[in-house]
Amino acid sequence: MSEAVSALKGKSHTGFATVAEAGLTGMVSVRADLGSAALAAGLGALGLSVPGQRQVVAGGARSVAWMSPDELMIFCGYAEAVQVVAGLVAALGAEHSLVVDVSDMRSVFIITGARGDEVLMKLCPVDFATLPQMEMRRTRAAQTGVALWRSGPEEFRLICFRSVAGYVLGLLEVAARKGGEIY
Repeated sequence: MSEAVSALKGKSHTGFATVAEAGLTGMVSVRADLGSAALAAGLGALGLSVPGQRQVVAGGARSVAWMSPDELMIFCGYAEAVQVVAGLVAALGAEHSLVVDVSDMRSVFIITGARGDEVLMKLCPVDFATLPQMEMRRTRAAQTGVALWRSGPEEFRLICFRSVAGYVLGLLEVAARKGGEIY
């Protein structure tokens, strides 16, 4: 049996901000009625709650992000994603829903530093000056679809498809090079 590896094996770059692939991350996509009591109970068992529109809710080492009016993304430990899927499938029972482990098809990047927002300003059509902490945006970085949020005072998280992880890291590296700060 092969060993699981992230797309870029935790590769990183430090310029005026640091960009790094987060490594193996558990990600579970949930398509369901977000007002469902069964979904709320299933998330509650994970220490999470249904997030509001465009919000990310953290609960310990897990978090859940609103992706669309009927879609959530749960972030957890890579090894626990299978159990998260099983628990939510059981909680949702016969309700119309889809719960899928997408850990191996996505990559997560972390952008840190006091000027980390400047890295993303160069790539994404988002007003980062008004983006509050823990608010999700689905957008693009150059030509690639991404989702991102401000996960801390000087930290952003960005997710993309694994197939474009090298391209996205290249974009982030160039945008973070010293001397490229926005003045």
